[in-house]
Amino acid sequence: MTSITYISFTLSVYIICIIVNVKGHFLSTFASSVADFFICRSDECCGDTWIHQNFTGLTEQLNSKLYGQNLVVKSVVTHLKGHHKGNSCKALVLSFHGWPGTGKNYVARIIAENMYKKGMSSKYVKLISVTKEFPHEDKVREYKDRLREMIESGVKQCEKTMFIFDEMDKMPPGLIDTIKPYLDYYENLGGVDYRKAIFLFLSNTGGVDIAEETLNNWNEGKNREDIKLKDMEHIIQKPALNLKSGLWHSELITKHMITAYIPFLPLERKHVKECIRDGLIAGGYYKKRSEIPEFKVSEILEELTFYPEGAGIFSATGCKRVVEKIDYVMLDV
Repeated sequence: MTSITYISFTLSVYIICIIVNVKGHFLSTFASSVADFFICRSDECCGDTWIHQNFTGLTEQLNSKLYGQNLVVKSVVTHLKGHHKGNSCKALVLSFHGWPGTGKNYVARIIAENMYKKGMSSKYVKLISVTKEFPHEDKVREYKDRLREMIESGVKQCEKTMFIFDEMDKMPPGLIDTIKPYLDYYENLGGVDYRKAIFLFLSNTGGVDIAEETLNNWNEGKNREDIKLKDMEHIIQKPALNLKSGLWHSELITKHMITAYIPFLPLERKHVKECIRDGLIAGGYYKKRSEIPEFKVSEILEELTFYPEGAGIFSATGCKRVVEKIDYVMLDV
């Protein structure tokens, strides 16, 4: 075989190998795509079919079902839309602050329902109850490994996983800083991109300060709707950083890892009335709002506690105890 013939033969073999490899890769990719298509029709997958980002539904539901929290609606929708654009530099971290019953868990559920087809039941929505998972302060070292595993396994399964930390104020101090690397500006961390993940922190920390500021505004004759987010953020950050709770002295605050601090204001009587009407319908006592007599709403309202004493402007428990008070009044023979 001449040198020219040998070179031609070698070149031909090389080209054939490339073609075979390309075809093999194509066929493998095609087969994988077909399998994913049929599997994902019945089983939840990390794709657009199951993670749908319904911002129209999210906005409408928050506006129609969340009462007295205009700051929450605007901030939540805006930040989620911005994060969804796909050019996020880091994971989205929203920290919800306020008294129990003001809507923190409710908003988290509405977000899940409008971003994941299976809502809170989605395997890509991880609800982490702090008091259940991390109850003891003397086991922080053990908890750190568990928390890392939760985050890493979740995002490896789906980069758009959402983590909800309920009762963040009960988390042992120092533990939450374990997740700082996953919230930072890294394109790749151990072969995984965490920038599309969402973290929601639900905390009572700052609730007293938010309530006092809201009451001060009311005493000064200011409209609730005129309160600005920037007016509340510094009020939230100070107790979050200094009170011995989940974010105490946390680098998540000092290193600006939290995207936004979102205040849930104490609810007024008119807001709680709306919750009562929703509860009466959900409980099957009435079919529509127009059927509900006002005296019945007032009767249930009087079973709840309001402050300050004498004026009774704001609810001490928000809408948290509405359902049990509805049953107490409506089932009273």
